[in-house]
Parts: sequence; structure tokens; C-alpha cells
Amino acid sequence: MSFNRILDRVRQYYSGKIETYGARPRGVDWNSLESQELRFEQLLRVCDCTEAFSINDYGCGYGALVEYMTDRGYMFQYCGFDISEQMIAKARELHRGLPHCEFSTDESLLTMADYTVASGLFNVKLQTSDEEWEEYVLHTLGRIAELGEKGFAFNILTRYSDRDCMRPDLYYADPCHLFDYCRTMFSRRVSLLHDYRLYEFTVIVRK
Repeated sequence: MSFNRILDRVRQYYSGKIETYGARPRGVDWNSLESQELRFEQLLRVCDCTEAFSINDYGCGYGALVEYMTDRGYMFQYCGFDISEQMIAKARELHRGLPHCEFSTDESLLTMADYTVASGLFNVKLQTSDEEWEEYVLHTLGRIAELGEKGFAFNILTRYSDRDCMRPDLYYADPCHLFDYCRTMFSRRVSLLHDYRLYEFTVIVRK
């Protein structure tokens, strides 16, 4: 199944965000730096940050994860991928001269790293139906899993969000379903994090 129509819509949406708000959390559709960094904290639980590691950032935006890891003294080799050319242009501008970081809009150029993470990749479905969006999510998880030799992690909005806060253009997933899917398809070592201060959850898969 081709997901080109979905990707075109999402590309236009996020390109508009970075053009409007620039390289800050609103530019990748997050409300604040605090919430952005809280998401990074959960995702990076998949990594052993006490030693050097390589990481793919699938849907990297302007590369904010690079600053987060650098500020904490992590030793890493980083590759960021995003479908928005505007996002990648900004990421390259911000991280010019860093030899351990590279960015691309070409998904086929991604190679296996120790870990692959995806933050916010599955939230904004726009006009796509829930059924079609779920197909896209599961398809993309397969690719993310292939790219993480030691493991991968992703976050997604939860169906247990307050009803009056839920939006029709966003996708709210069943955490139990995705836990079971990852446990069945990818590894027995799966963690579900649903106890932090956001209307979402993080799934960590270790191989």
C-alpha cells in the first residue's frame, strides 16, 4: 500500500510549522521546551547512555534531540531523517560542522544504528481516517524496527486523553494494542510508559 498521499499532507503541515515558528518547539508542533525534553527523556530510556552509541532520529524535525543529548554529555553518532525539506535545511544550518551528525530527507539512505527513536511521528493524521492512519503507523514501525539493532522507541497520543481535549485531526492510539503488537512482532522485551505528565505514551522495544 502506498502512503504518498498521507506523507504529502504531513510534509506540508510540518513545513508550514517550521516556516511560521522557526527552530523552537512550536516549529515541530510541541507546546513547550519542557514537554519536548520530557519526551526525549522517555525515548532515550531505550539507550545505554553510559557508553558511546549510534542513533537514528526518525522524524527529526530541526534536530532538537542533538542539543538534548549534547547538553547531557552523551557520546553519540546521530542521523536525522525528516520528510520536510525545510526541517532538514534548518537542522543542517543549526548543526553545521558537527562531524558526528548528519541529516537527510531520503529515507533509503538510513542505515542501521544501535537505536532508532521517533518522537511525535504518529500524532498528526489531518484528514486521514483512523483505519488508514493505523496501517501507516504499523507499516512505519516495521521500518523503524529494522533500523535499530539494539532497540527502538516511539511515542504517540493516548486514547485515554480527556475527551474534551481530543482533536479530530490527531490520532489517539490504544496503548495495550501497540504494546501487544510490538511484543508479538518485534521482541519479548517491551516497556510501556504511560505515567508521565503528557496525554501520550512511549513504547520501548529492546532486542
